[in-house]
Amino acid sequence: MTSTNTFKVLIVLTSHDQLGDTGLKTGFWSEEFAGPYYTLKEHGAEITLASPLGGRPPLDPKSELPEFQTEATKRFDADEALQEKLSHTLKLSEVNAEDFDAIFYPGGHGPLWDLTNDPASIAIIESFHRSGKPVAAVCHAPGVLRYVKNEDGSPLINGKKVTGFANTEEEGVKLTDIVPYLVEDELKKLGGLYSKTDDWGSYVVQDGQLITGQNPGSSVAVADKLIEWLKEHHK
Repeated sequence: MTSTNTFKVLIVLTSHDQLGDTGLKTGFWSEEFAGPYYTLKEHGAEITLASPLGGRPPLDPKSELPEFQTEATKRFDADEALQEKLSHTLKLSEVNAEDFDAIFYPGGHGPLWDLTNDPASIAIIESFHRSGKPVAAVCHAPGVLRYVKNEDGSPLINGKKVTGFANTEEEGVKLTDIVPYLVEDELKKLGGLYSKTDDWGSYVVQDGQLITGQNPGSSVAVADKLIEWLKEHHK
């Protein structure tokens, strides 16, 4: 790490596009990628994109609906350079954790099916955490912590303050019976000290190097916290 404010951030996106057995599509949520991507970039971050399968990760079509658009998603849709970059994400299993200062996971329902169980994802989070680097995740993405362990074999989030997509929010989108597990329930089951705000309100929890956000409206706030952490710990 040099003395400049250039941070190397790895953003990990889902490769999973099937919403259970509904026949509907899922993937990553546009705002949860776009908002943090531009926020990090504007603070000088060098961003690398990765996914379990590499190549272009699936975008949740629902996140493209008019009611979910923000300035960041509109910018993302028109950003040809970023669209090109997104088409060539690295394969996560071929990424070296030592090359990065921080890792960020956008949500969408996709990660519940693939990143939660992905050995490369689990290993890279454990590597980041043990190296004292920040791990950030928003909305459904805190589910990627489900099988991540401390060196003593205990769940990483046991005893840590966390948040993530609330049960009431999952009910609100009518997918409670479709998802493989409920993020709020799982974080609590693993011993996480889960808290939340009102449905769809911006809410971020930080416990040391672990930063989690509740829902799509929290995505930029998670990126802001990540930048704060990086600036404080890398003079």
